[in-house]
Amino acid sequence: MKWLKSLLVAGLLQAAAVAVAPVQAQAQSDLDRIKSEGVLKIGTEGTYAPFTFHDASGALVGFDVEIGREVAKRIGVKAEFLEGKWDGLIAGLDARRYDAVINQVGITEARKAKYDFSDPYITSRAVLIVRGDNDAIKGFADLKGKKSAQSLTSNFGKLAEASGAQLVGTDGFDQSIQLVLNGRADATVNDSLSFLDFKKQKPNANVKVVATQDKADYSGIIVRKGETALVAAINGALQAIKADGTYKAISQKYFGEDVSK
Repeated sequence: MKWLKSLLVAGLLQAAAVAVAPVQAQAQSDLDRIKSEGVLKIGTEGTYAPFTFHDASGALVGFDVEIGREVAKRIGVKAEFLEGKWDGLIAGLDARRYDAVINQVGITEARKAKYDFSDPYITSRAVLIVRGDNDAIKGFADLKGKKSAQSLTSNFGKLAEASGAQLVGTDGFDQSIQLVLNGRADATVNDSLSFLDFKKQKPNANVKVVATQDKADYSGIIVRKGETALVAAINGALQAIKADGTYKAISQKYFGEDVSK
């Protein structure tokens, strides 16, 4: 019987070891694994200028892409970008396809419940844009009864509608701006960063910002829940690139000003 007890004990110990192994492997799956492999895998769209897109040569470029490369560099690894459509981008974290997503992901309470975020690395606000010669619209309240060019399902469209505007449906920022320029719309409520990029590309375009929403939207680098060491390393990298002027240089390149504030 003694031999049977020994056999049972050995079996229980083996089962316990097998049960603990996945937990131990999981504990090694964040920063230690990334440093061991020498690669930070980053999910991004690659179709969202000026944040993540392909230039004329086909190379992946953009504000978020350069931020990602610098973060990886400060952690001591290389950045590897894996592209995907927005609808499935964050879900790729759950599938462990990559370690982080850098794609202007807004920091929301709903997302924070399931994932972890770095400190905010970019800030944007809704702005009210009109033609340069339009003096009738000076604020959001002046949109009442006016035509505003908007993506109908966007938060910007909802803001314009709440201000009393009649919405003119568009496919996005570029089309909205064109309708304002040719007089088919009186205004558009849109993203301040998109406007900065547009003015950087076309400084002489006859449009101007007449009002800015007080509430700011913040974006961060999103990772799987519980990866505290990785979040700390990313935050340290972000602080470093801001401290040595790298962030400001990247920001100036794409927007013409510092967008961290």
